[in-house]
Parts: sequence; C-alpha cells; structure tokens
Amino acid sequence: MDRFTHQRRQSFVDRCLAEVDNALRVIMAEPAAAKTAPLPADDSATLSNDEQDLARRLMRVNHAGETAAQALYRGQALVTQDPELRQDLLTAAAEEHDHLAWCQRRAEQLGGGVSRLAPLWYSGSFAIGVAAGLAGDKASLGFLAETEKQVTAHLEDHLERLSENDQTTRAILEQMRDDEIQHSEGAMQRGGINLPGPVKKIMAATSKVMTTVSYRV
Repeated sequence: MDRFTHQRRQSFVDRCLAEVDNALRVIMAEPAAAKTAPLPADDSATLSNDEQDLARRLMRVNHAGETAAQALYRGQALVTQDPELRQDLLTAAAEEHDHLAWCQRRAEQLGGGVSRLAPLWYSGSFAIGVAAGLAGDKASLGFLAETEKQVTAHLEDHLERLSENDQTTRAILEQMRDDEIQHSEGAMQRGGINLPGPVKKIMAATSKVMTTVSYRV
C-alpha cells in the first residue's frame, strides 16, 4: 500500500469516527444553533391548551425531520468523492442542525419534548444517505432536492394547521420552509437529476411513517 492510498483510507476512517461523534451529539446533547431563531413582530397572544398541544406535536415532528435530514446529508457527504459537494452537503446539514435546535427549544417552550425514537431516525437516515451518495453525485443531489421538496410540503401543511395565534412557531416554520426551498433549488442547479417516480413514492412513504410515529412518540 503506497503512502497516498494509506492517507486516503485513514482520512475516510477519521471521517467515519467523526460521524459517530456527531451522531452522539445530535441524539444525546442539547443542540446549539449558530443562527438565532426568527421571532415574530408580535408574540403576545395566549394559546389555548389545544393550540399548544398541536404546536408541540408539530414541532416534535419537525425535530424528527431535521434529525433525519442532517443525517441524510452527512451520510451523502461521507461517501462523495467531490470535495466541493461534500462541503455543500455539510453546510446544508449545519443549517438543518440550526432548525433542529429551534424546533427543540420551541417544543420545550410549549411544554413538550422531542421524539424518543431520535436514534432510529438518525441511524436509518444516515444509512439511506450513504446509499444515495453511492449512487453518484447527480443522483445524490437529486435525492437532496426531492427530500427538501417533501419537507417543504410538510412545512406548508403544518403552517396551514397551526393556529394563527401562534406567531412564534409560525415564524420558525416559515424560515425553515424558505431555507429548504433554497437547498432544493441549489441542488438542482448543481446538476441534480429528477428522481424516478417510484423512488419519490418510497421516500414519501418512509417520511409518512416517521411523521406519523413522531407525532405521537
């Protein structure tokens, strides 16, 4: 084995170890956001018990989604051979981590918590991300774009269901939606391909399972 090959393999091993460390931090530690959560112009409205219950359940779902999203992107980043794409994926994962922190903080403010199945959401999504990355960079970018499109659709649904009185939660979801749209458009501009219909349906079905379960657990 020549020195160059050894360095490449060692570098990959180092990245794998770093991913284990990152996974533990996401699942077990209090997330810290690099960006401050958006605030509404007026958050003085008092929420009813039903409004609070709905909001904290939706934020638990979104927390699970952000846990999965950053795991997906970090899984893709681990296996891509393109350094620029790797950095783009890690940047997107970092923004999803901001969203994660916002969702957890808001859920706690509403008197709730996060899904107890976070380890499952993270590990399963990381494995899917690795598989998507191994399919090639164009497919990986297409997977990122489609993921963000489906997340955007979920956020739009949550904004429709959320009480108009809950302007604090609404401000967070609106900023998350705008960020996800940018991620999706950026991935397609980088050369992402449009995924086959059956793949999109499988992604949607998997997402449905996660959102349904995390709404309750």
